[in-house]
Amino acid sequence: MEKPIRIKTISELHQLMGLPKPHHPLIELIDLSQQKKETGIAAVIFDLYVITLKRGCNKLFYGQQQYDFDEGVMAFLAPGQILRGEDRNIPQNIEGWMLFIHPDFLWHTALAKKIKQYDFFDYTTHEALFLSDKEETTINGIVENIKNEYQSNLDRFSQDIIIAHLETLLNYSERFYQRQFITRKKTNHQILSRLDQLLSDYFNSKDLAVKGLPTVQYISEHLNVSPTYLRSLLKTLTGLNTQQHIHEKLIEKAKEKLSATDLTVSEIAYELGFEHMQSFSKLFKTKTNVSPLAFRQSFQ
Repeated sequence: MEKPIRIKTISELHQLMGLPKPHHPLIELIDLSQQKKETGIAAVIFDLYVITLKRGCNKLFYGQQQYDFDEGVMAFLAPGQILRGEDRNIPQNIEGWMLFIHPDFLWHTALAKKIKQYDFFDYTTHEALFLSDKEETTINGIVENIKNEYQSNLDRFSQDIIIAHLETLLNYSERFYQRQFITRKKTNHQILSRLDQLLSDYFNSKDLAVKGLPTVQYISEHLNVSPTYLRSLLKTLTGLNTQQHIHEKLIEKAKEKLSATDLTVSEIAYELGFEHMQSFSKLFKTKTNVSPLAFRQSFQ
């Protein structure tokens, strides 16, 4: 696979796309419908924050995931992530925009730290945000305000105003993702069902004693979702993150063994993947408010 090129600045972005000198050195909005220049580049790493809204028919990839932008969707890239296209040119028959923000633009602002707290910058492309027409209109209005501000005569208020618009854009994106977690019931409940089955199979296998508790990475890989997306989805739908779901299944299995077998607490701890009984007992008591031994005695 061809090594991706790296774009470190807005100026380098303009050179790649054959655009004139940028209006602002640290922020830029590209209208994709106007970009037809072939670049000969298959993959790009941006040292920039990238927010896109696309509506078209070209396929893009993020890592090994492929996404077909037949509908209007948003996607988010943090600096250092790879974007590669199916073709070696600027996507054709596609509408929308790409907003590029250099991290230096956020320097000495509250958003510089807060932007790292928006989980969707770690989602993969197939976890993109589907927008309703009304939501798309809202997002496009905010982005148009950003464009008008940085293309106007800049003054001492400009950065603060653009930062405020950016934060509004990200907050709306967060809101719309929460809506998506709730409204895409079939897909999301399929993930919940697969998670429950995956945990049940793991806890009923020899892997538990040999490998210990399943990791969040193991769970997300088997469900084909990013760890961050899975955590956000589960938190919205169930109030528990991935690690807490693992612990819930662990406690369920522990209760079963404590109430239905004659195994000692130490033997149960070992079968559940714990090297030390004390670690198991501490977790069990934290989750149930009683010790494993006290729980067993309640059945006698």
